[in-house]
Amino acid sequence: MSTDFRIEKDSLGEVQVPANALYGAQTQRAVDNFPISGLKPWPAFVWSMAAIKRAAAEVNAGLGLLDKDKAQAIATAAAEVMDGQWRDQFVVDPFQAGAGTSHNMNVNEVLSARANQILGEKLVNPNDHVNMAQSTNDTIPTAIRLGALWRLEELLGVVDGLTAALNAKAREFDDIVKSGRTHLQDAVPVRLGQEFGGYAKAVERDAARIRRSAEGLRRLGIGGTATGSGLNAHPDYHAGMVKQLSEITGLELHTSDDLFESMQSLADAADFSASLRTLAVTLTRIANDFRLLSSGPSTGLDEIRLPALQPGSSIMPGKVNPVMAEMLNMAMYHVMGCDTTLALAAAAGQLELNVMMPIIAHNLFEEMQVIIGSVRAFTDKCVAGLTANREKAEGWLSRNAIIVTALNPVIGYQAGAALVKQALKEDRTVGEVAVEQAEAGALKHVSQDRPVTAAEIQAALSDLRKLTDGGIVK
Repeated sequence: MSTDFRIEKDSLGEVQVPANALYGAQTQRAVDNFPISGLKPWPAFVWSMAAIKRAAAEVNAGLGLLDKDKAQAIATAAAEVMDGQWRDQFVVDPFQAGAGTSHNMNVNEVLSARANQILGEKLVNPNDHVNMAQSTNDTIPTAIRLGALWRLEELLGVVDGLTAALNAKAREFDDIVKSGRTHLQDAVPVRLGQEFGGYAKAVERDAARIRRSAEGLRRLGIGGTATGSGLNAHPDYHAGMVKQLSEITGLELHTSDDLFESMQSLADAADFSASLRTLAVTLTRIANDFRLLSSGPSTGLDEIRLPALQPGSSIMPGKVNPVMAEMLNMAMYHVMGCDTTLALAAAAGQLELNVMMPIIAHNLFEEMQVIIGSVRAFTDKCVAGLTANREKAEGWLSRNAIIVTALNPVIGYQAGAALVKQALKEDRTVGEVAVEQAEAGALKHVSQDRPVTAAEIQAALSDLRKLTDGGIVK
């Protein structure tokens, strides 16, 4: 046998394990059985499991169930992992045996081996000591909750940063009146600042949805062990774990009011993921608008200019593409795909357990990572540096025949529609046509039996900014 390996034993027999690995036989079996994606567990999944093992060691020691020296060694090893050490020892592919037993045992074996190094002799067992009063079935769903909460403020900070950047542009662009568009066709005027203010408010509302849904993640079912009954756990273990995890992680956590529900249901994770999907929907819409508004520049709308970050073509000199908006689109499509998988997996729970938890954990943490990275880049490299093309925006508006809507109270809908038709046919502005017809006495007041004057037409169309504030309550 190669000296690069050692022999480890589990309940199924002997296994060759890399000589320098902290993990043992059950982890190695998972590595051998599931060479699926080449992916490794997200740091959030490792951190949260280590936090649970640390808290369990301390609680069980406090209850007189675990030797204090062993508990201290386990807690020290877990704290090291929480600080980012031994990350290369967590090696199980996300596509693994159901429920996450392999990931749980990977953590148990690493902490056991490291605890024995600390103690200087082999005293700590991964199942009997590190996994005391626990089951994969209650640790994994608890880890999903803790891992998501661990990055919650980071995620919300990035989303709030985008809201702030969009609001800053809304203020900067507030005096630019442009053509509104509905159905991608000309519509009544809006201010570019109003458009950006709408984007900012949509993202702000999505952040509120994320905060709301995160509250459900604070309910912990740790202590339910295998099915929710708490078999092999001390009666005070559940409450002690919630208290200890709150202290260790600094997170606001609560006891579950029904451990059986917490074992069966991944609805809280699905709800949180759904709030991330809603944000992804909003961000996709905004990215698409940025691409439209910056299109051209010579043959498109060209109402905003995005920062030029890199050449846009290997064959067309001078071409610059909206790369950050394109990136955000791709990232958000990926988030939506992760959420779809997560929702299907959450629905696949059966009786006392959801065996799809490994992919739920992986996808939820991936959603958060992709959102954090892509939104931060989009904010810093696109939104912060974009500028308005006032001349082009106001130029399009001057040719927009739909501003005739402002004349509805004067000449009525039907007469206005006729003006639009004539203006488009003659390639003139609707104002020019309306004044000409008023001077010829061809326009009648919609509610008064008299001709409309050219002065009335000019007054109604004189202040296009005023048209953007029409019945809005300030």
